[in-house]
Amino acid sequence: MRKYVRFTAIGAALALGACNDSEGKGSGTNATNPSTNPTNDATEGDTSTGSGGDPTSNGTTTASPATSDPPNPTTGVVTDSAGTESTGSFITPPDGGGGVKECDVWTQDCPAGQKCMPWADNGSSSWNATKCSPVDANPGKEGDPCTVEGSAVSGVDTCDVGLLCWYFDENNNGSCIDMCKGTPDAPTCDMGKTCDVSNDGVLILCLETCDPLVQSCPAGQICFWDFVDQFICDFDASGDMGAYGDPCAYVNVCDYGLYCAPPEAVPGCDNADGCCSSYCNIQEPNTCPGASEGQECVPWYTEGMAPPGQENIGACAIPA
Repeated sequence: MRKYVRFTAIGAALALGACNDSEGKGSGTNATNPSTNPTNDATEGDTSTGSGGDPTSNGTTTASPATSDPPNPTTGVVTDSAGTESTGSFITPPDGGGGVKECDVWTQDCPAGQKCMPWADNGSSSWNATKCSPVDANPGKEGDPCTVEGSAVSGVDTCDVGLLCWYFDENNNGSCIDMCKGTPDAPTCDMGKTCDVSNDGVLILCLETCDPLVQSCPAGQICFWDFVDQFICDFDASGDMGAYGDPCAYVNVCDYGLYCAPPEAVPGCDNADGCCSSYCNIQEPNTCPGASEGQECVPWYTEGMAPPGQENIGACAIPA
């Protein structure tokens, strides 16, 4: 399951998530897994929110269980420790599962004066549950500045019903953004945004779409795959790391223009969770950093399935 996390770290030390989205996001049907096989569906990944100021069209999501083993390069199927096959990603969330859903973030079914909010009910740094929280006396609207009270995953902020304080900095000051409207099967967001569902379905965020080959996201954000059918802008949690070849365990801990690739895709990668590698333009000569060691610019999308304007997006990987 792809999860958002609050602090930047690698592996089990991560406080707020890991590199899969199997319960909150589905595996894409029109995207390839560039780091394993250019004809397979994309693997999923969790994201982490950095410690410094980092995050009429519809988005759609599907669910698939989290797994721990790498995807099969010929089938796109992964097998968990119990031997169950599923579509999913290559890293298991460290908290091991979802929390208690006391309310519905889609229907906002809390009593008057309260709103349904994602939070961490297990003492971790990853949103895994929902609860009814008090609405601020002077609640912020979309785009207004806001504050998350207490810890970053407390589930209490100063935004209005149906909004969440996001893109917050180390002082928990951020901006109010819309949660998705509609239903899990038919989510909606304003034009130019897509519904991004993660963390076992408790985070439902309307995020801007982007092009990973162009630095089009706001400052402090990066462009990465949403594991359905879009590239989205969200927190840049790379910090001092995130360069090509650096270890990664979350989709948003690589610098702009890079993605968290499985270890077999990056020459010399000895991190079991993966290493950062570059996006590339398949219509240009191979300029991949690892070209001399077998990396190629492989298409991100299955042939004929790329959205208009994204036909040239590729990823630097060692083909399977």
